[in-house]
Amino acid sequence: MFTASDLNFLESKGIEQTQIESQIERFKTGFPAISIARAARSGDGIISLNDSDVERLVNQFDTATGLKIVKFVPASGAATRMMKELFEFVDSDKESSAVDALYEQITQFPFYADLLSAGVDMNSKKAVVSAILSEPLFYGKYPKGVIKFHTSSDGSALTPICEHLVEAAIYGAKDGQAFVHFTVSDEHVGLFQTEVLSAKPKVENQFGVQLNVSYSTQKPSTDTIAVSPENAPIRKASGDLLLRPAGHGALIENLNEIDADMIFVKNIDNVQIRKNHATSTSYKKVLGAIALEIKAQIAIYINEIDNGTADPGDIINFVEQNLGYRFGSSTNFEHLYSILNRPVRVCGMVKNEGEPGGGPFWVNSSDGEMSLQILESAQISDCDKHLMSEATHFNPVDLVCLVKDSQGVKFDLREYVDAEAGLISEKSFEGNPLKALELPGLWNGAMSRWNTVFVEVPILTFSPVKTIVDLLRPEHQ
Repeated sequence: MFTASDLNFLESKGIEQTQIESQIERFKTGFPAISIARAARSGDGIISLNDSDVERLVNQFDTATGLKIVKFVPASGAATRMMKELFEFVDSDKESSAVDALYEQITQFPFYADLLSAGVDMNSKKAVVSAILSEPLFYGKYPKGVIKFHTSSDGSALTPICEHLVEAAIYGAKDGQAFVHFTVSDEHVGLFQTEVLSAKPKVENQFGVQLNVSYSTQKPSTDTIAVSPENAPIRKASGDLLLRPAGHGALIENLNEIDADMIFVKNIDNVQIRKNHATSTSYKKVLGAIALEIKAQIAIYINEIDNGTADPGDIINFVEQNLGYRFGSSTNFEHLYSILNRPVRVCGMVKNEGEPGGGPFWVNSSDGEMSLQILESAQISDCDKHLMSEATHFNPVDLVCLVKDSQGVKFDLREYVDAEAGLISEKSFEGNPLKALELPGLWNGAMSRWNTVFVEVPILTFSPVKTIVDLLRPEHQ
Protein backbone atom coordinates (compact mmCIF):
# COMPACT_ATOMS: atom_id res chain seq x y z
CA MET A 1 0.00 0.00 0.00
CA PHE A 2 2.81 2.39 0.88
CA THR A 3 5.90 3.09 -1.19
CA ALA A 4 9.36 3.93 0.10
CA SER A 5 8.60 7.54 -0.83
CA ASP A 6 5.43 7.41 1.28
CA LEU A 7 7.35 6.14 4.28
CA ASN A 8 9.95 8.89 3.91
CA PHE A 9 7.17 11.46 3.65
CA LEU A 10 5.49 10.16 6.80
CA GLU A 11 8.79 10.08 8.65
CA SER A 12 9.34 13.74 7.76
CA LYS A 13 6.06 14.48 9.52
CA GLY A 14 6.92 12.38 12.56
CA ILE A 15 4.21 9.86 11.70
CA GLU A 16 4.75 6.12 11.93
CA GLN A 17 3.39 3.72 9.33
CA THR A 18 1.45 1.87 12.03
CA GLN A 19 -0.44 5.09 12.87
CA ILE A 20 -1.68 5.43 9.30
CA GLU A 21 -2.58 1.75 9.08
CA SER A 22 -4.53 2.07 12.31
CA GLN A 23 -6.36 5.13 10.95
CA ILE A 24 -7.33 3.33 7.75
CA GLU A 25 -8.68 0.46 9.83
CA ARG A 26 -10.63 2.97 11.90
CA PHE A 27 -12.28 4.32 8.74
CA LYS A 28 -13.51 0.79 8.11
CA THR A 29 -14.79 0.08 11.60
CA GLY A 30 -15.86 3.57 12.64
CA PHE A 31 -15.99 4.89 16.20
CA PRO A 32 -18.45 3.46 18.71
CA ALA A 33 -21.29 5.71 19.82
CA ILE A 34 -21.08 6.89 23.40
CA SER A 35 -23.72 5.57 25.80
CA ILE A 36 -25.50 8.36 27.66
CA ALA A 37 -27.21 7.81 30.99
CA ARG A 38 -28.82 11.27 31.14
CA ALA A 39 -28.11 14.96 30.69
CA ALA A 40 -26.31 16.69 33.54
CA ARG A 41 -28.44 19.29 35.30
CA SER A 42 -28.22 21.68 38.24
CA GLY A 43 -27.91 19.52 41.33
CA ASP A 44 -27.13 16.44 39.23
CA GLY A 45 -23.66 17.07 37.84
CA ILE A 46 -23.81 20.86 37.54
CA ILE A 47 -23.02 23.12 40.50
CA SER A 48 -25.13 26.25 40.89
CA LEU A 49 -23.78 29.11 43.00
CA ASN A 50 -25.34 32.00 44.88
CA ASP A 51 -23.89 35.48 45.28
CA SER A 52 -22.17 34.71 48.57
CA ASP A 53 -20.53 31.62 47.02
CA VAL A 54 -19.20 33.76 44.19
CA GLU A 55 -17.85 36.42 46.54
CA ARG A 56 -16.12 33.84 48.72
CA LEU A 57 -14.55 32.02 45.78
CA VAL A 58 -13.34 35.21 44.07
CA ASN A 59 -11.64 36.28 47.29
CA GLN A 60 -10.15 32.82 47.69
CA PHE A 61 -8.69 32.96 44.18
CA ASP A 62 -7.35 36.48 44.60
CA THR A 63 -5.45 35.49 47.76
CA ALA A 64 -4.00 32.25 46.37
CA THR A 65 -0.22 32.32 46.07
CA GLY A 66 2.51 30.26 44.45
CA LEU A 67 0.59 29.68 41.24
CA LYS A 68 1.78 29.94 37.67
CA ILE A 69 -1.31 30.52 35.53
CA VAL A 70 -1.41 30.30 31.74
CA LYS A 71 -4.30 31.37 29.53
CA PHE A 72 -4.43 28.88 26.63
CA VAL A 73 -6.26 30.12 23.53
CA PRO A 74 -6.93 27.71 20.66
CA ALA A 75 -6.87 30.10 17.69
CA SER A 76 -8.55 29.16 14.46
CA GLY A 77 -7.18 29.26 10.96
CA ALA A 78 -8.56 31.74 8.43
CA ALA A 79 -12.01 33.06 9.33
CA THR A 80 -13.59 31.56 6.22
CA ARG A 81 -16.71 30.25 7.99
CA MET A 82 -17.18 33.62 9.66
CA MET A 83 -17.20 35.22 6.19
CA LYS A 84 -19.08 32.43 4.36
CA GLU A 85 -22.10 34.49 3.29
CA LEU A 86 -19.89 37.38 2.24
CA PHE A 87 -17.92 35.10 -0.06
CA GLU A 88 -21.15 33.75 -1.55
CA PHE A 89 -22.31 37.30 -2.27
CA VAL A 90 -19.05 38.35 -3.93
CA ASP A 91 -18.59 35.11 -5.89
CA SER A 92 -22.15 34.49 -7.05
CA ASP A 93 -24.28 37.53 -6.06
CA LYS A 94 -26.14 35.40 -3.53
CA GLU A 95 -28.10 37.78 -1.33
CA SER A 96 -28.64 37.06 2.35
CA SER A 97 -29.92 38.73 5.49
CA ALA A 98 -26.37 38.69 6.85
CA VAL A 99 -24.99 40.65 3.91
CA ASP A 100 -27.89 43.10 4.13
CA ALA A 101 -27.35 43.60 7.88
CA LEU A 102 -23.64 44.14 7.35
CA TYR A 103 -24.16 46.77 4.68
CA GLU A 104 -27.07 48.57 6.36
CA GLN A 105 -25.26 48.79 9.71
CA ILE A 106 -21.70 49.11 8.45
CA THR A 107 -21.09 52.17 10.64
CA GLN A 108 -21.49 49.93 13.72
CA PHE A 109 -18.45 47.82 12.89
CA PRO A 110 -15.06 48.77 14.35
CA PHE A 111 -13.41 48.45 10.93
CA TYR A 112 -15.74 51.04 9.34
CA ALA A 113 -13.11 53.78 9.69
CA ASP A 114 -10.59 51.60 7.82
CA LEU A 115 -12.96 51.30 4.88
CA LEU A 116 -13.47 55.07 4.81
CA SER A 117 -9.78 55.87 5.00
CA ALA A 118 -9.09 53.44 2.15
CA GLY A 119 -11.54 55.31 -0.08
CA VAL A 120 -13.96 52.39 -0.52
CA ASP A 121 -17.15 53.30 -2.38
CA MET A 122 -19.60 53.07 0.52
CA ASN A 123 -22.56 53.43 -1.85
CA SER A 124 -21.78 50.04 -3.39
CA LYS A 125 -22.64 46.93 -1.40
CA LYS A 126 -20.38 44.81 -3.60
CA ALA A 127 -17.46 47.24 -3.14
CA VAL A 128 -17.88 47.24 0.65
CA VAL A 129 -18.09 43.46 0.97
CA SER A 130 -15.19 42.95 -1.45
CA ALA A 131 -13.06 45.41 0.54
CA ILE A 132 -13.69 43.46 3.73
CA LEU A 133 -12.76 40.12 2.19
CA SER A 134 -9.76 41.29 0.16
CA GLU A 135 -7.95 44.59 -0.22
CA PRO A 136 -7.71 46.61 1.99
CA LEU A 137 -8.84 44.55 5.02
CA PHE A 138 -8.12 41.00 3.80
CA TYR A 139 -10.46 39.53 6.42
CA GLY A 140 -11.29 36.75 3.98
CA LYS A 141 -7.92 35.14 4.60
CA TYR A 142 -7.02 36.45 8.05
CA PRO A 143 -7.64 34.53 11.30
CA LYS A 144 -10.30 35.72 13.74
CA GLY A 145 -7.65 36.78 16.21
CA VAL A 146 -6.60 39.84 14.17
CA ILE A 147 -10.06 40.96 12.99
CA LYS A 148 -11.34 44.08 14.71
CA PHE A 149 -14.21 42.99 16.99
CA HIS A 150 -14.79 45.85 19.45
CA THR A 151 -14.37 49.60 19.88
CA SER A 152 -12.83 50.93 23.09
CA SER A 153 -13.99 54.00 25.01
CA ASP A 154 -11.30 56.10 23.30
CA GLY A 155 -12.54 55.03 19.87
CA SER A 156 -9.72 52.63 19.04
CA ALA A 157 -10.52 49.20 17.60
CA LEU A 158 -9.80 46.05 19.56
CA THR A 159 -9.05 42.56 18.24
CA PRO A 160 -9.71 39.27 20.07
CA ILE A 161 -5.96 39.03 20.70
CA CYS A 162 -6.07 42.32 22.59
CA GLU A 163 -9.16 41.27 24.55
CA HIS A 164 -7.53 37.99 25.59
CA LEU A 165 -4.45 39.86 26.79
CA VAL A 166 -6.70 42.11 28.88
CA GLU A 167 -8.48 39.12 30.41
CA ALA A 168 -5.16 37.50 31.27
CA ALA A 169 -4.02 40.71 32.96
CA ILE A 170 -7.22 40.84 35.04
CA TYR A 171 -7.53 37.26 36.31
CA GLY A 172 -4.34 35.49 35.27
CA ALA A 173 -1.74 37.76 36.82
CA LYS A 174 0.20 36.55 39.85
CA ASP A 175 3.24 38.36 41.22
CA GLY A 176 2.93 40.95 38.48
CA GLN A 177 3.17 38.44 35.62
CA ALA A 178 0.56 37.02 33.28
CA PHE A 179 1.09 34.27 30.70
CA VAL A 180 -0.85 33.76 27.47
CA HIS A 181 -0.36 30.99 24.91
CA PHE A 182 -1.95 31.04 21.46
CA THR A 183 -2.10 28.00 19.23
CA VAL A 184 -1.90 29.36 15.69
CA SER A 185 -1.80 28.11 12.12
CA ASP A 186 1.71 28.19 10.65
CA GLU A 187 0.83 30.85 8.11
CA HIS A 188 -0.65 33.18 10.74
CA VAL A 189 2.09 33.23 13.38
CA GLY A 190 3.50 36.48 12.00
CA LEU A 191 0.09 38.18 12.07
CA PHE A 192 -0.38 37.19 15.71
CA GLN A 193 3.09 38.38 16.68
CA THR A 194 2.52 41.75 15.01
CA GLU A 195 -0.82 42.25 16.76
CA VAL A 196 0.63 41.23 20.13
CA LEU A 197 3.52 43.68 19.71
CA SER A 198 0.98 46.44 19.11
CA ALA A 199 -1.45 45.57 21.91
CA LYS A 200 0.88 44.29 24.63
CA PRO A 201 2.47 47.61 25.81
CA LYS A 202 -0.94 49.26 26.17
CA VAL A 203 -2.33 46.41 28.25
CA GLU A 204 0.80 46.21 30.41
CA ASN A 205 0.65 49.94 31.14
CA GLN A 206 -3.06 49.87 31.91
CA PHE A 207 -2.93 46.95 34.35
CA GLY A 208 0.62 47.18 35.66
CA VAL A 209 1.56 43.62 34.71
CA GLN A 210 4.17 41.98 32.53
CA LEU A 211 2.62 39.89 29.77
CA ASN A 212 4.47 36.81 28.60
CA VAL A 213 3.07 35.61 25.28
CA SER A 214 4.01 32.37 23.54
CA TYR A 215 2.82 30.49 20.47
CA SER A 216 2.65 26.99 19.13
CA THR A 217 1.32 25.34 16.00
CA GLN A 218 -0.49 22.07 15.57
CA LYS A 219 2.09 19.31 15.33
CA PRO A 220 2.44 17.68 11.88
CA SER A 221 2.68 14.34 13.67
CA THR A 222 -1.00 14.66 14.63
CA ASP A 223 -2.22 14.92 11.02
CA THR A 224 -4.41 12.05 9.81
CA ILE A 225 -4.75 10.30 6.48
CA ALA A 226 -7.62 11.19 4.12
CA VAL A 227 -9.32 8.31 2.33
CA SER A 228 -11.85 7.83 -0.46
CA PRO A 229 -15.39 6.63 0.29
CA GLU A 230 -13.94 3.14 -0.37
CA ASN A 231 -11.27 3.72 2.34
CA ALA A 232 -8.34 3.97 -0.08
CA PRO A 233 -5.66 6.58 0.74
CA ILE A 234 -6.02 9.75 -1.34
CA ARG A 235 -3.00 11.27 -3.06
CA LYS A 236 -2.28 14.80 -4.20
CA ALA A 237 -1.15 15.62 -7.74
CA SER A 238 2.44 15.38 -6.51
CA GLY A 239 1.86 11.75 -5.55
CA ASP A 240 2.17 12.46 -1.83
CA LEU A 241 -0.42 11.05 0.53
CA LEU A 242 -3.11 13.57 1.48
CA LEU A 243 -2.90 14.32 5.20
CA ARG A 244 -5.27 16.62 7.05
CA PRO A 245 -5.18 18.45 10.40
CA ALA A 246 -7.02 16.27 12.89
CA GLY A 247 -9.18 18.91 14.59
CA HIS A 248 -8.72 20.65 17.94
CA GLY A 249 -8.17 17.31 19.66
CA ALA A 250 -4.64 17.40 18.26
CA LEU A 251 -3.98 20.35 20.58
CA ILE A 252 -3.75 18.02 23.59
CA GLU A 253 -0.12 17.74 22.50
CA ASN A 254 0.28 21.53 22.75
CA LEU A 255 -1.55 21.69 26.07
CA ASN A 256 0.67 18.91 27.38
CA GLU A 257 3.74 21.09 26.85
CA ILE A 258 2.48 24.09 28.81
CA ASP A 259 4.49 24.73 31.97
CA ALA A 260 1.87 25.84 34.48
CA ASP A 261 0.02 24.92 37.65
CA MET A 262 -3.30 26.14 36.30
CA ILE A 263 -4.40 26.58 32.68
CA PHE A 264 -7.46 28.54 31.56
CA VAL A 265 -8.83 27.45 28.17
CA LYS A 266 -11.08 29.74 26.13
CA ASN A 267 -11.71 30.03 22.38
CA ILE A 268 -10.31 32.93 20.38
CA ASP A 269 -13.71 34.31 19.32
CA ASN A 270 -15.33 34.27 22.77
CA VAL A 271 -14.45 37.72 24.09
CA GLN A 272 -16.45 40.29 26.00
CA ILE A 273 -16.66 44.08 25.73
CA ARG A 274 -15.20 46.02 28.65
CA LYS A 275 -18.48 46.71 30.48
CA ASN A 276 -18.98 42.94 30.81
CA HIS A 277 -15.47 42.14 32.01
CA ALA A 278 -16.36 42.30 35.71
CA THR A 279 -18.83 39.43 35.45
CA SER A 280 -16.79 37.40 32.99
CA THR A 281 -13.49 37.61 34.85
CA SER A 282 -15.13 37.06 38.25
CA TYR A 283 -16.44 33.71 37.10
CA LYS A 284 -13.01 32.75 35.76
CA LYS A 285 -11.75 33.27 39.30
CA VAL A 286 -14.66 31.24 40.64
CA LEU A 287 -13.76 28.28 38.42
CA GLY A 288 -10.12 28.59 39.46
CA ALA A 289 -10.95 28.67 43.17
CA ILE A 290 -13.15 25.59 42.91
CA ALA A 291 -10.30 23.79 41.14
CA LEU A 292 -7.90 24.71 43.96
CA GLU A 293 -10.34 23.50 46.64
CA ILE A 294 -10.70 20.17 44.88
CA LYS A 295 -6.97 19.77 44.40
CA ALA A 296 -6.32 20.42 48.10
CA GLN A 297 -8.81 17.74 49.16
CA ILE A 298 -7.46 15.25 46.62
CA ALA A 299 -3.97 15.76 48.06
CA ILE A 300 -5.29 14.97 51.55
CA TYR A 301 -6.95 11.74 50.45
CA ILE A 302 -3.95 10.58 48.42
CA ASN A 303 -1.73 11.18 51.44
CA GLU A 304 -4.13 9.17 53.61
CA ILE A 305 -4.11 6.27 51.14
CA ASP A 306 -0.31 6.33 51.09
CA ASN A 307 -0.20 6.34 54.91
CA GLY A 308 -2.82 3.62 55.32
CA THR A 309 -5.21 5.90 57.23
CA ALA A 310 -7.84 6.47 54.54
CA ASP A 311 -11.54 5.83 55.03
CA PRO A 312 -12.82 4.40 51.72
CA GLY A 313 -16.36 5.59 52.43
CA ASP A 314 -15.18 9.20 52.80
CA ILE A 315 -13.25 9.03 49.54
CA ILE A 316 -16.11 7.43 47.60
CA ASN A 317 -18.48 10.10 48.89
CA PHE A 318 -16.03 12.88 47.92
CA VAL A 319 -15.46 11.50 44.44
CA GLU A 320 -19.15 11.00 43.74
CA GLN A 321 -20.14 14.39 45.12
CA ASN A 322 -17.30 16.44 43.64
CA LEU A 323 -15.43 14.74 40.79
CA GLY A 324 -18.15 13.84 38.31
CA TYR A 325 -17.82 10.10 38.84
CA ARG A 326 -20.14 7.31 39.95
CA PHE A 327 -18.69 3.98 41.06
CA GLY A 328 -20.09 0.56 40.22
CA SER A 329 -20.90 -2.17 42.72
CA SER A 330 -17.50 -2.34 44.41
CA THR A 331 -14.10 -0.70 44.49
CA ASN A 332 -10.76 -0.83 46.30
CA PHE A 333 -7.98 1.55 47.32
CA GLU A 334 -6.06 0.98 44.10
CA HIS A 335 -9.07 2.03 42.06
CA LEU A 336 -9.79 4.98 44.35
CA TYR A 337 -6.21 6.14 43.99
CA SER A 338 -6.38 5.86 40.19
CA ILE A 339 -9.50 8.06 40.14
CA LEU A 340 -8.07 10.68 42.48
CA ASN A 341 -4.69 10.85 40.76
CA ARG A 342 -5.84 12.43 37.49
CA PRO A 343 -5.85 15.87 35.89
CA VAL A 344 -8.74 18.04 36.99
CA ARG A 345 -10.90 20.29 34.83
CA VAL A 346 -13.54 22.68 36.08
CA CYS A 347 -15.84 23.66 33.22
CA GLY A 348 -18.25 26.56 33.03
CA MET A 349 -21.67 25.62 31.64
CA VAL A 350 -24.26 28.12 30.46
CA LYS A 351 -28.01 27.66 30.27
CA ASN A 352 -29.15 26.45 26.89
CA GLU A 353 -30.58 29.38 24.93
CA GLY A 354 -30.28 27.85 21.49
CA GLU A 355 -26.58 28.43 20.85
CA PRO A 356 -24.65 25.68 19.05
CA GLY A 357 -22.22 23.56 21.01
CA GLY A 358 -21.74 20.33 22.88
CA GLY A 359 -23.43 19.57 26.14
CA PRO A 360 -22.78 18.09 29.60
CA PHE A 361 -23.90 14.48 30.09
CA TRP A 362 -23.57 11.54 32.43
CA VAL A 363 -21.93 8.81 30.35
CA ASN A 364 -22.00 5.05 30.98
CA SER A 365 -18.82 2.97 30.90
CA SER A 366 -18.50 -0.74 30.19
CA ASP A 367 -17.71 -1.51 33.84
CA GLY A 368 -20.98 -0.11 35.14
CA GLU A 369 -19.56 3.21 36.29
CA MET A 370 -20.47 6.71 35.08
CA SER A 371 -18.60 9.94 34.49
CA LEU A 372 -19.35 13.49 33.46
CA GLN A 373 -18.41 14.26 29.86
CA ILE A 374 -18.82 17.01 27.26
CA LEU A 375 -20.30 15.47 24.13
CA GLU A 376 -21.08 16.64 20.60
CA SER A 377 -24.17 15.34 18.80
CA ALA A 378 -22.01 13.34 16.37
CA GLN A 379 -20.75 11.23 19.28
CA ILE A 380 -24.21 10.20 20.44
CA SER A 381 -26.05 7.15 19.13
CA ASP A 382 -29.36 7.64 17.34
CA CYS A 383 -31.22 5.82 20.10
CA ASP A 384 -29.87 8.31 22.66
CA LYS A 385 -30.40 11.45 20.57
CA HIS A 386 -33.66 12.20 22.41
CA LEU A 387 -31.62 12.75 25.58
CA MET A 388 -30.02 15.79 23.98
CA SER A 389 -33.36 17.59 24.16
CA GLU A 390 -33.26 17.14 27.94
CA ALA A 391 -29.99 19.08 28.26
CA THR A 392 -30.54 22.34 30.13
CA HIS A 393 -26.96 23.58 29.61
CA PHE A 394 -24.30 23.59 26.93
CA ASN A 395 -20.55 23.88 26.71
CA PRO A 396 -19.14 27.37 26.00
CA VAL A 397 -15.50 26.11 26.19
CA ASP A 398 -14.67 27.81 29.48
CA LEU A 399 -12.24 25.52 31.29
CA VAL A 400 -9.79 25.63 34.16
CA CYS A 401 -7.26 22.79 34.09
CA LEU A 402 -5.00 21.51 36.85
CA VAL A 403 -2.31 19.43 35.20
CA LYS A 404 0.00 18.48 38.10
CA ASP A 405 -0.41 15.75 40.69
CA SER A 406 -0.45 16.22 44.46
CA GLN A 407 3.37 16.21 44.47
CA GLY A 408 3.62 18.91 41.81
CA VAL A 409 4.63 16.52 39.02
CA LYS A 410 3.06 17.14 35.62
CA PHE A 411 0.67 14.55 34.29
CA ASP A 412 1.26 13.25 30.78
CA LEU A 413 -2.09 14.40 29.41
CA ARG A 414 -1.86 12.02 26.47
CA GLU A 415 -2.45 9.13 28.86
CA TYR A 416 -5.96 10.39 29.69
CA VAL A 417 -7.34 10.48 26.14
CA ASP A 418 -10.17 8.15 25.12
CA ALA A 419 -8.98 6.97 21.71
CA GLU A 420 -12.47 5.61 20.99
CA ALA A 421 -14.01 9.08 21.04
CA GLY A 422 -12.87 10.34 17.64
CA LEU A 423 -15.03 11.33 14.69
CA ILE A 424 -15.18 10.55 10.97
CA SER A 425 -16.49 13.34 8.76
CA GLU A 426 -17.18 13.80 5.06
CA LYS A 427 -15.13 16.43 3.22
CA SER A 428 -13.95 17.02 -0.33
CA PHE A 429 -10.66 17.52 -2.15
CA GLU A 430 -10.42 18.97 -5.65
CA GLY A 431 -14.13 18.35 -6.09
CA ASN A 432 -14.01 14.71 -5.02
CA PRO A 433 -15.52 13.31 -1.79
CA LEU A 434 -13.29 12.02 0.98
CA LYS A 435 -13.47 10.83 4.54
CA ALA A 436 -11.51 12.65 7.24
CA LEU A 437 -10.61 11.46 10.70
CA GLU A 438 -10.70 13.82 13.66
CA LEU A 439 -8.91 12.95 16.88
CA PRO A 440 -10.93 13.00 20.12
CA GLY A 441 -11.84 16.67 20.70
CA LEU A 442 -9.73 18.71 23.11
CA TRP A 443 -12.55 19.15 25.65
CA ASN A 444 -14.37 15.96 24.59
CA GLY A 445 -12.53 12.66 24.30
CA ALA A 446 -9.07 14.16 24.82
CA MET A 447 -10.09 14.98 28.41
CA SER A 448 -12.38 11.98 28.84
CA ARG A 449 -10.37 10.48 31.71
CA TRP A 450 -9.93 13.72 33.66
CA ASN A 451 -11.79 14.44 36.87
CA THR A 452 -14.58 16.76 35.75
CA VAL A 453 -16.58 19.45 37.51
CA PHE A 454 -19.36 21.42 35.81
CA VAL A 455 -20.32 24.85 37.19
CA GLU A 456 -23.15 27.03 35.94
CA VAL A 457 -21.89 30.42 34.73
CA PRO A 458 -23.91 33.37 33.37
CA ILE A 459 -24.71 33.52 29.65
CA LEU A 460 -22.98 36.92 29.71
CA THR A 461 -19.66 35.06 29.85
CA PHE A 462 -20.33 33.51 26.44
CA SER A 463 -20.34 35.78 23.38
CA PRO A 464 -18.82 33.90 20.44
CA VAL A 465 -18.50 35.36 16.95
CA LYS A 466 -19.39 32.65 14.45
CA THR A 467 -20.45 34.99 11.64
CA ILE A 468 -19.43 38.57 11.00
CA VAL A 469 -22.90 39.91 11.83
CA ASP A 470 -22.59 38.47 15.35
CA LEU A 471 -20.54 41.61 15.97
CA LEU A 472 -23.84 43.53 15.81
CA ARG A 473 -25.18 41.71 18.87
CA PRO A 474 -25.53 43.85 22.00
CA GLU A 475 -22.77 41.90 23.75
CA HIS A 476 -20.29 43.22 21.18
CA GLN A 477 -21.50 46.81 20.93
